[in-house]
Amino acid sequence: MKNDLRTVFYRNLWRENPVIRQILGICSALAVTNRLENSLVMGLGLMFVTAFSSFTLSALRNLIPDRIRMIVQTLVIAAYVIIVDIFIKANMPEISTALGPYVGLIITNCIIMGRAEAFARKNTPVISFFDGLFAGIGYTIILLCIALIREILGFGTVFGFNVNFLNFTNWTIMVVPPGAFFMIAIIIWIASGITNRGLKKKESKKEGAI
Repeated sequence: MKNDLRTVFYRNLWRENPVIRQILGICSALAVTNRLENSLVMGLGLMFVTAFSSFTLSALRNLIPDRIRMIVQTLVIAAYVIIVDIFIKANMPEISTALGPYVGLIITNCIIMGRAEAFARKNTPVISFFDGLFAGIGYTIILLCIALIREILGFGTVFGFNVNFLNFTNWTIMVVPPGAFFMIAIIIWIASGITNRGLKKKESKKEGAI
């Protein structure tokens, strides 16, 4: 189990990170990452939905007829999204307003359906739960990285606290979705550079051993 969890953890957080490797969940990444608070709530919501929907669908995998599995997956995901949406609206109305329709659109997030199709329907409930959880964490980490830079440059704040001690002019582009687009592109570029450098080191070691 430890080796399985380690593999699942590494794959979802880095090697197959849903945002920077598979380019999934981009719509919400573009829309909600102008504030750290919004990004954190969205990330936690997706972690909850992905983890528990993967667990549920894995537990039911032998009972769901193949011809209707996509419908069942959507229904299960929608049930957990409704729970998240109601919780946010009841306890965090301002954030709910800021997130707008994007909490409800978690239902259509390709990350959740992807983990259900690629992993949950082929593995046991416990490991599927962690696969979904780690996929959500990978998504959340990228959102928070984007939001940190956008909030500092766009508003001069971090979680609403002023950090603009130098009184620099706020970057308007960081407040709007194109700012997130540029940030995602830069993070993908950095991640690809790190990966390519690692591959070159492995190749050079193999050549040296020969």
